Amino acid sequence: MIGNLAGVLFDGIAYGSLLFVISIGLSVTMGLMNFINLAHGAFAMVGGYACVVLMTRAGVPFLATLPVAFVAAAVAGVVLERTLYQRLYKAPHLDQVMFTIGLVFMSVAAATFAFGPSQQPVRLPDVLRGQVEVAGLALGAYRLFLIAVVAVVTLALHLLLVRTRFGAQVRASVDNAVAAAGLGVNVNRVFGVTFALGSGLAGLGGGLGIDVLGLDPTFPLKYMVYFLLVVAIGGAGTIQGGLVAAMILGIGDVAGKYYVPQAGSFIIYVLMVALMIAYPAGLYGRRA
Repeated sequence: MIGNLAGVLFDGIAYGSLLFVISIGLSVTMGLMNFINLAHGAFAMVGGYACVVLMTRAGVPFLATLPVAFVAAAVAGVVLERTLYQRLYKAPHLDQVMFTIGLVFMSVAAATFAFGPSQQPVRLPDVLRGQVEVAGLALGAYRLFLIAVVAVVTLALHLLLVRTRFGAQVRASVDNAVAAAGLGVNVNRVFGVTFALGSGLAGLGGGLGIDVLGLDPTFPLKYMVYFLLVVAIGGAGTIQGGLVAAMILGIGDVAGKYYVPQAGSFIIYVLMVALMIAYPAGLYGRRA
């Protein structure tokens, strides 16, 4: 019983870690730009397919493809942000939703045309396969790796936003973009770099998630609600909120499917509704 509970918690934390890596960019960009980007999952898909192409067609090891996944998604984010997204920053939210959902369907069609509708394979290195015994419990090596990656990403983001000049500019732009611009901050460039960073993290998560979430052209649609839930529950623009929300979502989803499989995902949606009622602005969101 205790072993099963520990296993469920561990799998839930690993799953939540993956959701956090993918979703944190959406949380930061929504909090910074007040832009509803439903196409965020498409950048994760770009990173996933970048990994697959390098592994299957160029023979590149899995771990070496992850930085490329980050860069590929970041570049895609910069291109779209500079050419299309900028035009909608001040548009009504409905326009943003309609535009980005259109991008989702376009990305699904493009991925289907280029790679076909089937799931994509991934070849994990031997060191990340199998299980590792920790305190008498057999834990998946790859899931331990995911948790370690999230720890590094969380620490790096915290240091970036708290200890660097760029982080100060980001915080100033979040608090008051007009005042920040008046003090010499290039808010437009801050937005662009932040969007690229968020897109790159989504691409990294997409590559990491091939073995856990799978990868096919419908990826941006299948997990759109999960990414939005992380942002809504944690509060847009916060790292700690996104992390806590992702862990709640991951553990709740895995536990619900393990202990009450007949209910499917119903349990997690009930939990999310309860949290939204209790915390309308999110766990770490700004209160009026």
